[in-house]
Amino acid sequence: MSFTLHDLEKIIAQKAGVSPDMSYTARLLLDDGKEAAKKLGEEAVEAAIAAVRKDNDELTKEAADILYHLLVVLYGAGLSIDDVLAELARRTGQSGLAEKASRKG
Repeated sequence: MSFTLHDLEKIIAQKAGVSPDMSYTARLLLDDGKEAAKKLGEEAVEAAIAAVRKDNDELTKEAADILYHLLVVLYGAGLSIDDVLAELARRTGQSGLAEKASRKG
C-alpha cells in the first residue's frame, strides 16, 4: 500500500477539526494560516540548504515537511492538491519558459 498526498490531505482535514491543544495542524491554522505559511517558508529554506549540501537524507525529510505544510496552507485557503494538479496539467501544454513569460508581474 502506498501513501499519497490525497491521504495526507484527508489526515490534515481530520486534524484541522480537533482542538489546537491536541493537534499541531489545528494550531497552525489558528491565525488564518499565517503560522502555517511561515513554517512552509522555513521548511523550503531548510530543503534548499540540504540540497546545496547534497544531504539527501535531510532533503527527503525537509521535502516531507514542505509537502505537509503546503497542504495545510492549501487547506486553510480552501484549496486542495487537486487544484494544484489541475494547474500543473494546464501548464504542461506549453514550455516552462513560455509559461513563466506569460505570468504577470
